[in-house]
Amino acid sequence: MSVILERLKLMIHGFHKSSSMSPKRLDGPDDAKPLPYLNLSQPDTLKNNREVFVLPMLEAVHEVSIYIHRFHNLDLFQQGWYQLKITIRWEDGDSGSFGTPARVVQYEAPDLGSEDIYGVWRIDDVDHSFSTQPFRIRYARQDILLAMMVSFNLSLNKFENPSTSAVILKFELLYAPVLENRYSVQACLDTCPSAIHEFRLSPKALLGLHAYCPVHFDAFHAVVVDTSVHVSMLKSGVRISSVKALSDPRANDDDFVGENDKSKQVMFVKALSSARDILVEELQKLSKGINQPIDMKDIASDKLAGFSPRSDQGISDISPSKKPNGEVDSQHDGSLHLLSEDNLHKSFDLIGGQMFYLWSTFLNFHRANKTKILEFLCNQWAVDRKAEWSIWMVHTKVEMPHPYISGVVDDSSNHGLRGRGPNLRKLTTDPAQTAAMRAELHRRSIAQMRINNRFIQDLHIFGDPSSIPIVIVERVVNAPVRATSGNSYFSQLDQKDIQNVIADVDSKPSKLSGETRQNGRVLKIVVFVHGFQGHHLDLRLVRNQWLLIDPKAECLMSEANEEKTSGDFREMGQRLAKEVVSFVKKKMDKASRSGVLRTIKLSFVGHSIGNIILRTALTDSIMEPYLRYLHTYLSVSGPHLGYLYSSNSLFNGGLWVLKKLKGTQCIHQLTFTDDPDLHNTFLYNLCKQKTLENFRNIILLSSPQDGYVPYHSARIETCHASSSDTSKKGKVFLEMLNECLDQIRAPSSEHRVFMRCDINFDISLQGRNLNTIIGRAAHIEFLESDIFAKFIMWSFPDLFR
Repeated sequence: MSVILERLKLMIHGFHKSSSMSPKRLDGPDDAKPLPYLNLSQPDTLKNNREVFVLPMLEAVHEVSIYIHRFHNLDLFQQGWYQLKITIRWEDGDSGSFGTPARVVQYEAPDLGSEDIYGVWRIDDVDHSFSTQPFRIRYARQDILLAMMVSFNLSLNKFENPSTSAVILKFELLYAPVLENRYSVQACLDTCPSAIHEFRLSPKALLGLHAYCPVHFDAFHAVVVDTSVHVSMLKSGVRISSVKALSDPRANDDDFVGENDKSKQVMFVKALSSARDILVEELQKLSKGINQPIDMKDIASDKLAGFSPRSDQGISDISPSKKPNGEVDSQHDGSLHLLSEDNLHKSFDLIGGQMFYLWSTFLNFHRANKTKILEFLCNQWAVDRKAEWSIWMVHTKVEMPHPYISGVVDDSSNHGLRGRGPNLRKLTTDPAQTAAMRAELHRRSIAQMRINNRFIQDLHIFGDPSSIPIVIVERVVNAPVRATSGNSYFSQLDQKDIQNVIADVDSKPSKLSGETRQNGRVLKIVVFVHGFQGHHLDLRLVRNQWLLIDPKAECLMSEANEEKTSGDFREMGQRLAKEVVSFVKKKMDKASRSGVLRTIKLSFVGHSIGNIILRTALTDSIMEPYLRYLHTYLSVSGPHLGYLYSSNSLFNGGLWVLKKLKGTQCIHQLTFTDDPDLHNTFLYNLCKQKTLENFRNIILLSSPQDGYVPYHSARIETCHASSSDTSKKGKVFLEMLNECLDQIRAPSSEHRVFMRCDINFDISLQGRNLNTIIGRAAHIEFLESDIFAKFIMWSFPDLFR
């Protein structure tokens, strides 16, 4: 009954905003209860008149508070009941090293009806876990507001040093189908988790951290749980430590550990002082970031352990005693060792009182500004992505090459592939092999790294750093885009298709009253095109990352050519063009009913031959009114220059079978056998069409491990075989290459972004099999992994907004 009453108190405390926000603890098996101050000089006598010293041992806890804001369904496959379960444990501990849920505060009641929510949140005393209320997911892009803060206490009793072990934060996604008997829902949820996402808090982070922590689980349970993690160190209490005197004949060197105990106490005071200074700094940052002052009057009215700030004292008046990286100053360390144990204990009480007030101030400040703080931390997280993930990314800049000389190709006619200078040279090495070797050397260096920063480490990435894809980004400079004439977005467009929409918008009362079209809505549309014998959901992992960056984007997962990718590219392009125009018109009409439509950003993502299909669609006449609004083009391993120089003999044999036995028309077109004259082939003439010129941003993804698409073809660059080919085939290839690059380097005062990104996957775990031998493993890995897309898209988020 007492346990039920205690839970009821926690719930009441959470729903009453006027209740105190001071940290409270649940005493776990390892938590020490505070004891009164003990006089160090006072001896105690035990049985047999054995003299001992009674020493007060200082103790502290790490409080890890997790604010759970909302659950957003990106791409869950199943409707039903879902629940979040959270546990915290020491990384180096045993089964008894779990954090104890100490406090739960429900900021807002869930915005769900009785049919979509079941039961209440709960704390499990067996596994020391916290579970949210079960909630029902009915449709994609559904939001569930949770708005609760749960705090865990982690005792430091077992550790000689407060910062020797990291902490593992574990999120579990529980699922239960919709059942007729709702009382069986919880039993079904408790069976086993559907997905798990773990994070690591490094020892540095345990002294103080306030960070956004998005929880995504895995590719089959694509959600985003908006959470923020807030960590600090607080004073726990004092416990008695009995030490034998040296006069005791049974005592030895191991028994008398007074000096060691004092060193441990000094380390606790140092860590607590550092945690205080970090918290002061973070409070300043949060206050400035959301432009909200922190009220210190409540603190000034209280007194604890001799700490009573003036009424005019602010956060900045508390002087720090730590280094900028969170480590304690060594001079401060030396002064602590000179203190008596009595004064050391008083210092611990003083700093502990300061921490108590500061942490209570933060909790009240967070409750009053929870949404603004989450947005600020989320923006900081996005800014930090490029730096945090730079371990797996290599950034370089190369110059756009001058046009390659067609005709006879000799040592002086081939420009440097890497753009390292204006000198022309003949390729003497295979660029694919060079790229693979470079990535492998970088992967080996990562295996030697020791990562211990104050970031929250996502164990999907940091769990096994050497198995994460290596991304080599080459940003090509001097890539201008041709300027468009006219200031009006809808100028020079097809009057039947678009101007009618404008008339409709102008004739209707706009919800954005008082605003001109210049301040209207930007309609952002992204079209995803699958490859050979593909499915319309093949690129859903890339789509999910795009939606995380830009939740308002309208996504079209093309189905027009599903099960129809063996025919003529012209027919496939025409079907895709009709599908895109229909989708754009529908979204434009919807946007026109809700306000002023200012502009459109039309982006494309293609995988494999899907890139040839979408480029063909752009040549269709019905797409012409929309070409000027093309925004970003993300090519995922696309054979833009075909298979004139394919070095994969096994794959070439498969292509020959498809052409001879099945008569696959698109394969004939890719291999330039659709016409005896190379100048009349489909792909040669496609390269002459202006399919790339109108894009503002072009990103070409390739992999030297991909045997299905020639490396040079995916990157739109020359290759080793073509550099020494003086035949007509070599001339045709250079003409195609120059046509594509001319579109990218089209002169203008405005500049487009042009990047080539090499992805090197760790396929060692797959062993040596047919997929790895023929190069299929890497080609499919583009669809089954989203880490490479996460790295690229979050490092350059403006290209995908």
